[in-house]
Amino acid sequence: MSALRELPVIKDQTAFNLARWEALCADPRWLEVEGKIETDRFGQVIMNLPAEPGHGGKQFDVGTLIKGFLPAGKIIVECPISTREGVKVADTVWISVRRLAQVGGRSALSGAPEICVEVVSPSNTRNELAEKRRLYFAAGAKEVWICERGGKLRFFLKGDPTTPAMASALCPKMPGRIEA
Repeated sequence: MSALRELPVIKDQTAFNLARWEALCADPRWLEVEGKIETDRFGQVIMNLPAEPGHGGKQFDVGTLIKGFLPAGKIIVECPISTREGVKVADTVWISVRRLAQVGGRSALSGAPEICVEVVSPSNTRNELAEKRRLYFAAGAKEVWICERGGKLRFFLKGDPTTPAMASALCPKMPGRIEA
């Protein structure tokens, strides 16, 4: 007879996520790992393939453009966010000073910034991106943007999180395409 490992009983998902993420960040074994890690709701590590250079370029370009249009907030790249399904890492975010004071933390945010951006990688699936969109909205995001591989931006707003909007409500001057 095999023994099954008992998973922890989680009463406060955010507190659990933040404690688990802090433990992972403090573990030197993860410093050698290439690629991005996230966790599921039980704290198990999810490995993501290393990104290509164009991915980081799009993260930077999106952040730079947002900063030009919304200078009062903060841009964070590779931002860990506690969600109901573990810690997910948004490629680029914009967060207001007020929201940062509410959800900021040492190793991960306890809630989503106002704008969360996912830059599509070759390994991403539509279902994965849709799930991240749902999780970011549930964690408090007002907008989730998807930057396609060709540079097209799709804007999703909290009021209608499944249908792309014509433009961002928070950053209406944001162009619909990032130059490759």
